[in-house]
Amino acid sequence: MSGHSHWAGIKHKKAANDAKRGRVWSKIARMIIVAAKAGGGDPAQNLTLRYAIDKGKAANMPKDTIEKAVKKGTGELGAINYEDVLYEGYGPGGVAVMVDGLTDNRNRTAPEIKKIFEKRGGSLGASGCVNWMFSKKGLITVRADAIAEDDLMEIALSAGADDMDNTGEVYELTCEAGAYEQLKNGLEEKKIPTEVAEILMVPQNTVPVADANTARKILSLMEDLEDHDDVQNVYANFDIPDDIIAKVEE
Repeated sequence: MSGHSHWAGIKHKKAANDAKRGRVWSKIARMIIVAAKAGGGDPAQNLTLRYAIDKGKAANMPKDTIEKAVKKGTGELGAINYEDVLYEGYGPGGVAVMVDGLTDNRNRTAPEIKKIFEKRGGSLGASGCVNWMFSKKGLITVRADAIAEDDLMEIALSAGADDMDNTGEVYELTCEAGAYEQLKNGLEEKKIPTEVAEILMVPQNTVPVADANTARKILSLMEDLEDHDDVQNVYANFDIPDDIIAKVEE
């Protein structure tokens, strides 16, 4: 199972866990604040804000929390300044890792991310060392038992998907980032339930992971990075087969 889709699935399950929900809401609130500050507080006129608000709703974020974040971004509730940061490096097994974040203190965040990489057997690299291996895409997954493959393919392709892959448990639909809203809306209109629905960085090629020990180390690195308050998304190009995943989850 490829890194982008498997990790997105794990995050989806984690977001439903009450212990993680507060942290997820906090991260989405930052995304909303930055989007509203950059493009205004009207989601009808600000696609980035609409995407962030949709993520908040999908994570069961309270309406007043979303509205408060928008007002912080527009300055109605005081000024909060976050800046984008991007860290690149390598994990166990030589997998490429990208860490996308929002921080109010670069000098605090950078050494903390470096420490996480080193603790989990990876290394932080120079800017640009792995970025070229990824492309920005929309990713939507649909459970395989929700709809027949041929029916979904017909709907997805007409709604803007450029690829569809059957992994066994789910169908992975990918599209250009600019077609994401069209594809998502097209599936919603047909009442097709989705699991993961995100714009993310998809690896052009993947690194196969053949043993459970390396897989466990990679997933531990991913989880530690995700749990950092300043981190929004973590992307990697690992490819862990289902039988190895089963051993890791035992």
